[in-house]
Order: sequence, then structure tokens, then C-alpha cells
Amino acid sequence: MANGRFSLSLCYTLVMDASEAKAYVRRWEAVAEIEQQTQQSRSVAENWRQLNAIKGRAVRLGITRKSDEGEMSLFLLWARLKANHDTN
Repeated sequence: MANGRFSLSLCYTLVMDASEAKAYVRRWEAVAEIEQQTQQSRSVAENWRQLNAIKGRAVRLGITRKSDEGEMSLFLLWARLKANHDTN
């Protein structure tokens, strides 16, 4: 126990006051902002490689999806909506 608080480690405590809680939230908001900027700056090719890596891992782990008849109609609907949006 240090300064009337129970310490879990050098960087975590069981009790946070309001300013510590706000600082904690601000740090994680900053992390989220950096992650969003990183995601936006990646190229389509890099995103495609990442998606293919995830799919490959799923196949190796035996994780599969059942085919859904309605899925293609949903993709086609999104394609039509996008096409209409792009022309307007």
C-alpha cells in the first residue's frame, strides 16, 4: 500500500480519481485516432493482402462459412446503391 492506495503494479492502481480517469480515456482516444489514421493511409493492395492473410488463417484453422443465398442479393443491392450514389 502506497500513499493510502493499493498498488497492482508500477503503472496500475485500484483507485483512480477523476483526473486520472479522464487522462486514461484521453490516452485511449489518442490510440484510436492513430489507429484510424493508420487504417486510412493503407493502400488497397495492403488491405487486400491483410484480408487474404485472415482468410488463409481461417482456412488453416478450419473456420468456414456456410453459403447464404441472400448474401449475393445483398451485395448486388449495395453495388446498385453505390452506382446510383456515384452517378449523382
